[in-house]
Amino acid sequence: MIRYFSLFAIGLLVGCTGPHQSLTVQQFQLLDQNTLITDEPMVAMEKQRRLHGAVSMAERQNRLGSYYSMYWNDAAGKNTGEVELTFEFQQGATASEIKKMTRKFPSTESSGTAEFAIIGENYSKNGKVLAWKATLQRGDRVISTRKSYLWR
Repeated sequence: MIRYFSLFAIGLLVGCTGPHQSLTVQQFQLLDQNTLITDEPMVAMEKQRRLHGAVSMAERQNRLGSYYSMYWNDAAGKNTGEVELTFEFQQGATASEIKKMTRKFPSTESSGTAEFAIIGENYSKNGKVLAWKATLQRGDRVISTRKSYLWR
């Protein structure tokens, strides 16, 4: 009986695993410089990590903004072309203008991490990021795309 139960549990765990994602986007908004104890511990830690090394108030002010961490994986396409991760976004003060940031990785890489930060003068003058889209390409082939709800 115990053997059947353990097989059922293993089958349930294997069945609950979702499909592997080639591109994952994690967003963090640093809106203020305070790291209050009332914040959730993980939020307070992330704020401290983003503000680490900023000594003056001006330096801390320049760290405010939006941070996008992107994790990609394309083991099947290794050595078939250069990897390009493109981040397109629109901000509040720039209306429909689409801005673009790109990171490139060598063809020998099968996975990686990239961070895009809209901070400092770009954030203070142009406002919050309203919509975004991330695209992972290897050579001319689009592997994966992730976008925010408001992206058209």
